[in-house]
Formats: sequence, structure tokens, C-alpha cells
Amino acid sequence: MAMPLRQSIKVATYLFEQKLRKRDKFPLIVELEPLFACNLKCEGCGKIQHPAGVLKQRMPVAQAVGAVLESGAPMVSIAGGEPLMHPQIDEIVRQLVAKRKYVFLCTNAMLLRKKMAKFTPSPYFAFAVHIDGMRERHDESVAKEGVFDEAVEAIKEAKQRGFRVTTNSTFFNTDTPQTIIEVLNFLNDDLQVDEMMLSPAYAYEKAPDQEHFLGVEQTRELFKKTFAGGNRRRWRLNHSPLFLDFLEGKVDFPCTAWAIPNYSLFGWQRPCYLMSDGYVPTYRELIEDTDWDAYGRGKDPRCANCMAHCGYEPTAVLATMGSLKESLRAMRETVSGNRG
Repeated sequence: MAMPLRQSIKVATYLFEQKLRKRDKFPLIVELEPLFACNLKCEGCGKIQHPAGVLKQRMPVAQAVGAVLESGAPMVSIAGGEPLMHPQIDEIVRQLVAKRKYVFLCTNAMLLRKKMAKFTPSPYFAFAVHIDGMRERHDESVAKEGVFDEAVEAIKEAKQRGFRVTTNSTFFNTDTPQTIIEVLNFLNDDLQVDEMMLSPAYAYEKAPDQEHFLGVEQTRELFKKTFAGGNRRRWRLNHSPLFLDFLEGKVDFPCTAWAIPNYSLFGWQRPCYLMSDGYVPTYRELIEDTDWDAYGRGKDPRCANCMAHCGYEPTAVLATMGSLKESLRAMRETVSGNRG
């Protein structure tokens, strides 16, 4: 796990504080969506399926920052849509960083080189560039040629300017261990991004393409082969060791969607980023008025094939904190990743 040591310590301290306060549900990271508009039409995403009036809306800065502060989460992932299309996205980032929140700005990188000067490098901030494969595969997934090359150039420039750069890769049933290995080797060794996050494609109900999502057994077999030969230890993956075990099928976990809540133009989304069973105006209502026991594999059929990080990474993190053995294991991998 390649999470910076400072960030690891802050998150561990935060989790310890929640335990001392005897809180059984709390946010680890907020998924913030200050807009739904995007400059691409990815087949696996349904955000741009919203009506034109909704796509024109932009969340006010105070509302965006206020939601994160209300939750108390130490980290925030700003997504969308394409966040760089928001005219005040730099101010949202600036205010969150000023509050010592760890901010990941998710982007397809099409506007990154144009907008980069609006941001300041900080240990609390990183660009999270979406890369789903090498050139042909990535451009096919975003339905536009040239996106991969632009993203690569943007990553290089961001690194040169002193920014932390992470990547986020979603893999489908059309992927093979070799296609995943190729892109992760490229990101890790050639581009030398700071961290890489990966996720099996989740069945987002509004996505135009509903045929290429992975099932549970497919996911386990795919990542078991991908991680073979020491790749897991060599790559700078931004995941807990137990979550990677989960992807391989070595362990199984219940979903803890409440730990990565989603806040968008509509409010706090129930129960998670992937499913929309209504919205509430406050974080407290989300936590207290949602029947969390009704969701997860074996409970809700929509959850049957989900192994997405937004539901299961928090469970893995909590399991790590509850075990001395796993805590030491995660610590060793964090230190090893930072030395690398």
C-alpha cells in the first residue's frame, strides 16, 4: 500500500478517535460530486444521462465544502461528471486543503493541462486520473480517440510541476490479467504515478453498457491471476492488503457503504455512490435513517456482483485496524511503498 505515511497516520488516528467515541458508523472518505456534466461519454457511466437542466447545474463552493465538513471525513474524492468543468473547482480544493482534508480530484485529464495552473501542489492534494487500459483499450472505454495520449501528457506535466498524481482504473469482463498487468506496469514503472487504485466494474444502473460488468467469481479469478508473480507487492497500489485479498477471494467481507458516502447536487445519496434509493439533506439523516442492514450481497439483488472499493475497502480498513497482525502487515507495506 503506497499511501503517504503522513496520510496513513492521520487516517489511523481518526479511526482510533471514532473507536474511543464508540461510533459504529462514520465516514472514511466522502465522494463529492459538485456537477454531473462531463466532456466524455463513457459507456460504463450513467452520470450524463441526467436531464439537460441538471447537467447545467454547478454546486456552490460553500455547499460543497460544508458537506465535507459536516461529515467530518478526513478525505474527499471529488468526482462528477468532470470536476475540472466546474468554474470554481480550484476554490473548492483550496478551502478543503486549508481545512487539512486529503483531496483527490478525479479527472479524465482532458482539461488538466489547461486548468493545472489554478492549483497548488500540496501533500494534501492529488490529481486522480482515470486510466482504464493502454491506448486502444482506454480510448474505446471513453468512446473517443486521443484521450489516453492527452492523459499521459497531463500526468507527466503534473508530475513535473510537483503535484501528486494517482490513477483510478476500472476493469471489465473484457479485460484479461495481461491487459491489466500491462497498464499497471506502465503507470507504475513508466509514468511513475504516486499511487494506483483499481476496481472491478460495478453495475451502475444508468450506464449505457450493461453487458460487460464483472461477476464475483470472474473478479476473483481475474485478480488472482493479475496479482500472481509478485505484482501485488511491486505495484504502488492505494489499497489495504485486506482489500486486495478480498479481490482475490482469499477473504470475504460485508459491505460498509456508509463509510464512503456520496454527496451530490441532490444531497446525500442513499445508500451509496452506485445505487440511488433517495436523497437526504444532512449527513446525520443519511446515517440514522437508512436501513443499512438491507444492503449488500445476499440481501439486495442489485448488490449480488458488486465488489467495488466504495463498499468493501472501508470494511477491509476496519478489519485491519481491529487486528494487530493485519495492522503490522499494512504498516510494513506502507513503509515499503514510501521507500519505493
